Amino acid sequence: MFILSSSSSLPSPLSLSSSRVSLPPPSSSSLNLLPLSPHFQPPNLACSCSVASRSTAELLHDFKHSAHTAASADEARNHLPHSRAFLDVRSEQELLSYIRREAEAGKLPSNVAAGMEELYQNYKNAVLKSGNPKADEIVLSNMTVALDRILLDVEEPFVFSPHHKAVREPFDYYTFGQNYVRPLIDFGNSFVGNPFLFKDIEEKLHQGHNVVLISNHQTEADPAIISLLLEKTSPYIAENMIYVAGDRVIVDPLCKPFSIGRNLICVYSKKHMFDIPELAETKRKANTRSLKEMALLLRGGSQLIWIAPSGGRDRLDPSSGEWLPAPFDASSMDNMRRLIQHSGVPGHLCPLALLCYDIMPPPSKVEIEIGEKRVISFNGVGLSLAPAISFEAIAATHRNPDEAREAYSKALFDSVSMQYNVLKAAIYGRQALRASTADVSLSQPWI
Repeated sequence: MFILSSSSSLPSPLSLSSSRVSLPPPSSSSLNLLPLSPHFQPPNLACSCSVASRSTAELLHDFKHSAHTAASADEARNHLPHSRAFLDVRSEQELLSYIRREAEAGKLPSNVAAGMEELYQNYKNAVLKSGNPKADEIVLSNMTVALDRILLDVEEPFVFSPHHKAVREPFDYYTFGQNYVRPLIDFGNSFVGNPFLFKDIEEKLHQGHNVVLISNHQTEADPAIISLLLEKTSPYIAENMIYVAGDRVIVDPLCKPFSIGRNLICVYSKKHMFDIPELAETKRKANTRSLKEMALLLRGGSQLIWIAPSGGRDRLDPSSGEWLPAPFDASSMDNMRRLIQHSGVPGHLCPLALLCYDIMPPPSKVEIEIGEKRVISFNGVGLSLAPAISFEAIAATHRNPDEAREAYSKALFDSVSMQYNVLKAAIYGRQALRASTADVSLSQPWI
C-alpha cells in the first residue's frame, strides 16, 4: 500500500468543475492504469455494510452454489472456466502436489509456484505458533482458498481501475482477506488507542465530512489488520475505508486477491517511479488520473481515506535495530491537504499509528523486482488514532508557506510517532493497558 508521489501535480479545482474528466489515451504498457468511469456517488450512510464474520468454508459453499449472474467484467471473470482442484484437496501433501503439477503443466509460472509453496509453509508455521487447537484445519482451509484465488488471477488477470471498489460478490474477497489474516493476530497482546475517536469519525462521515487518516505503513497486511482491530466497534469504518495503494500490491500475483477485497485509489509509489525510467512519464500520468478520481470522490463528501505519506513501508533502522515510522514527505502531505481544502465540504486530517511489522515484515531494503519473500509470524498488533490537526493553526505561526507546510507535516508525523511508542510499550514492553497515557487511552474492545 502507498502514498501520493511528491512529483504528482495537483489538479486545479477549476479543472474538476465538470463531472466528466478528460483522460489521456491509454498506453500500451501493461503497467498503465485503466480509466475509470467519472461518475461517482457518495456511500449510503443510512445503514452499515457490516456483515457477520463467516468462515472460509462458508464462503466457499456460498460461492460454489451461487446462482448469481455476473453483470460486470469484474464479476464475469469468476465464471470463466477455472480449475478448482485446490478447493478439493484434503491434505498438505495433495496441496503441494497440485502446485507442482500445475507448474509442470505450464499453468503456473515457476516463480509463482515457488512463491505459493513458500507462502503455504510460512503461513502454516505462523498459525501453528498461535497454539490454536484447530490450526491445521485453519491453515488448509485458508490456504486452499488463497491458492485458488491466486491461480484464478494467473489464468485471468484482474485489472484494477484508478478507483477500485472492493469485490464482495459472487465471491467475498473482503471476508476472505479477514479470515486469512485473523489467525496471525495475537489478540491477547493487541490494542486500539482512543477507540472513541473512531466513533467521532463515523459521526463526521454521517454529516457529509471527509476524513483522511495520515498513517505510517508497515506490511502488506495493514488493511486487514486495521479492519480486524475495528470490526467489533467500528464495522462501517473497517469495511468502507479507501486505501491509497501502490502498484506492487495490484500486480504481484500473491498480493492481488487480497487487494481485490479492499477499496483502493491506485497510484505509483515515488520510491518505484524510476525503476524503469522509460515508464516514468506513463506512471506520472496515471497518478494524475488517480488524483482526479480522488478529488471527485472528495467533492461528494463522506469519504474516509487512508494514506501513508512516507512513500512506502517502514523499514528496520540498521543503527538502532528498531522498526520506526518512516518520515513523511511534506509535498505528499500538502497534496492531500489541498485536495481536502478544494473539495468544497468540511475535511479533517487525523494522525493514525500502526504497529504490526512482525506479522509480515517487508524486505530490509526497497526491492525493484516483484515477488518478495513472504515472512509471516503470529504476533500482537496495535492501532491508535489522534484528533485532527488543523493546518490553519500551524500556518498562523509561520509567515513562509514552505515552512508552514513542513511544520504541518512534522506535527502529523510527531503525533504518529508518539502514538507508535505507546503501542510499542504495550506490545513489546509488555506493559499492556498500563502503557496508556493522557493522549492515548488503550483498550481491547474484543475482550
